[in-house]
Amino acid sequence: MKMNNGINIPWLTKLFRRLNQTKTFKGLTEQEFSWVLYDVGNSAYTMLSCSLIPIWFKALAIGTGAGKISSDQATAYYAAAISIVTVIVALIGPVCGALADHKDMKKIFFSFTVALGVIGCIINGFTAHWIVFLVIYVIARIAYSASLTFYDSMLNDVTTEERMDEVSSYGYAWGYIGSCIPFLIALIAYVLGPDMVGILSDGVSKAIGCIVTALWWLGVSIPLINNYQQRNYVDSEKSTVSGAFKKIFATFKRIATQDKKVLLFLIAFFLYIDGVGTIIDNCINIGTDLNLDTVGQVVFLLATQVVAFGGSLVFARLSKKHDTAKLILVCIVGYFLVCLYALTLKTLLHFGILAFGVGCFQGSIQSLSRSYYSKIIPAENSGEYFGIYDIFAKGASFLGSAVIAAVKLAGGTINVAVGCLAVFFFFGFIFLKLADRHP
Repeated sequence: MKMNNGINIPWLTKLFRRLNQTKTFKGLTEQEFSWVLYDVGNSAYTMLSCSLIPIWFKALAIGTGAGKISSDQATAYYAAAISIVTVIVALIGPVCGALADHKDMKKIFFSFTVALGVIGCIINGFTAHWIVFLVIYVIARIAYSASLTFYDSMLNDVTTEERMDEVSSYGYAWGYIGSCIPFLIALIAYVLGPDMVGILSDGVSKAIGCIVTALWWLGVSIPLINNYQQRNYVDSEKSTVSGAFKKIFATFKRIATQDKKVLLFLIAFFLYIDGVGTIIDNCINIGTDLNLDTVGQVVFLLATQVVAFGGSLVFARLSKKHDTAKLILVCIVGYFLVCLYALTLKTLLHFGILAFGVGCFQGSIQSLSRSYYSKIIPAENSGEYFGIYDIFAKGASFLGSAVIAAVKLAGGTINVAVGCLAVFFFFGFIFLKLADRHP
């Protein structure tokens, strides 16, 4: 793999070159392979954020010493921090995307956000005060989320329209498997370190987890940072923040009044991805409410990563012969049936079957949505459009979580709550059908 005008680490370059020549990646171009690798990197941080970081935060925050808070307060502060991240990313996404659409700017924005996220992750590993830990985490999480906006918009540059579905699916597929490697190291350091090794304190285990994840994230980002070339861009306007805002408002108006295909797709996407996000975010709550074995749940959820890997690869192959919209509709129907199946959940085996069903469609529905959207938007404005896309994506699980909360507060079971999510997939199916009818 040729590394030009960027970070050059000989042994790492040699490793990536050999990977790119394996049977698994042989069909990918250098640009496509580099792009896929970043999904492997950022997914590792996603796993850490969804699992160990909340645990580390609570360990720092609760207790009896000065500045310590209760468990309920820690949960509230953490939830508020995630909400702040969501709002900030949703607001800055379109603006940064519009600025990055100018010539040679996308790589600069992407590299900066990756570097900021990696540094933040490392600092979190050495932070001993819960307030500082949470502030650094918010900054790192914002940088991570912003990098995904630029990353998704790069799809138009790294491959052709005919290969978008396949390449996007490869990203999610290898992201699921690749994220397990640094996560397992972090998990072993956290769970087994203090008992089996005897020398790893909670602080050292946290540092190991954050450093390994950060280095993994950075390492697999290097090929994309070095090899990416922005082929589609806007160079007729001066790149200013005020100009970006004007452009965004004009784009919103154009989508609402003229581009019905994009509008209908975004509505459909918001509905079904809300259902997807809600199921992912509440998977542990489902098992807990049913009084299922915690260890068994974690094992099934890790197995879901492997199933999602296989499912993404299957849909990648199907995308070569079948229409993207039809494949997304299949995924929506799959999730609709998963929600109905949730009405019968009682045992850990039932939970495992549910997790298997989710894994079959989890990566595919996200990767195909990303590639479908890439095909229907102007390539030269992909950064701006993916900023708008992220506004709808960041709303994922908002309405669905509200539905679950309402059902539970009304005295309903978690089975009924998850079953109600079928409504999101039903209407998402209808709006996607309507969107696909437009030229």
